[in-house]
Amino acid sequence: MTARPAPLRFLDIAPIAPKEDADRLEFPLRVTKPPLDILLCAPRGFCAGVVRAIDAVEKALALHGAPVYVRHEIVHNKYVVESLKRKGAVFVAELDEVPDETRPVIFSAHGVAKAVPAAAKARNLFAIDATCPLVTKVHREAEVHHKRGRHILLVGHAGHPEVIGTMGQLPEGAITLIETLEDVATLQAPEGQPLAYVTQTTLSVDDTRGIVEALQARFPELIAPHKEDICYATTNRQEAVKRVAPQVDGLIVVGSPNSSNSQRLREVAERAGCPVARLVLRTDEIDWSVFGQIRSLGITAGASAPEVLVEEIIDAFAARYEVRVETVSTADENVFFPLPRELRGEATPDAAE
Repeated sequence: MTARPAPLRFLDIAPIAPKEDADRLEFPLRVTKPPLDILLCAPRGFCAGVVRAIDAVEKALALHGAPVYVRHEIVHNKYVVESLKRKGAVFVAELDEVPDETRPVIFSAHGVAKAVPAAAKARNLFAIDATCPLVTKVHREAEVHHKRGRHILLVGHAGHPEVIGTMGQLPEGAITLIETLEDVATLQAPEGQPLAYVTQTTLSVDDTRGIVEALQARFPELIAPHKEDICYATTNRQEAVKRVAPQVDGLIVVGSPNSSNSQRLREVAERAGCPVARLVLRTDEIDWSVFGQIRSLGITAGASAPEVLVEEIIDAFAARYEVRVETVSTADENVFFPLPRELRGEATPDAAE
């Protein structure tokens, strides 16, 4: 009896492709990336006070070698802090963590309470103050108001180093912190004492305006600063975001979560009509479930975020999209602050080796 052949199975049948298909299979498939328009906010990134503070640490390292001690983060950006650590900077929470009185100790750009330089002097530390001059301006205003018998209202955020530093310029009770409109409504001002106000330099311009207007409505004789306390960089970056936010599907603020001015930029974008705004330090923090289907993107950077991080974010999007970058500029900045006096010298030949 002749054996019947086994039935053909599907896997036994090799399809024969037309020649043109076979030729095409010799080359990789071409993938077309979707288009993405990036609107790059300007101004963005480093302000003059941040540049001065970072330069102060690097100059101290060049002049005196490592280690150089820094009380608190010199600016609120993890990338910057880690970069300076690799160069020899040692960051401490308080002065009692500095083991060597002969090494430089730098105070951060946010400013410090008067007790800090006093403690440094008591230990005979080589202290260098890298406080932003615009923060120092607020300190001086508060001191003048106090000398003239005024009670000071400080508009700011509790716990922020700048607020701690400003309140620490005067005796306890001389300054009242105002954070919200509710604080304005419930404020019990000292009787018979004139009032003046100052503000943190990194606040939302619009939020602060609302609080100040409420204060002025309650206290018509309230004395204002001679010049706006919110710094030029904060104002300029917020204005650029207001211009871009309504035009894009999403916006990224490059910065650290503990950066007040970066957080305010995210809030400004949301209020200006941007569907989604995120604060991102590095590319691994980008939520592609949110930013993977957009067709337009705004990018800005907080005042303590270096441009290299902005470029890194753009590169990450360029890997997924066919990007077209356009800069949207709302102001020109040419502010410069000189280094602290102790650092205006030349590096010695063997420094930092």
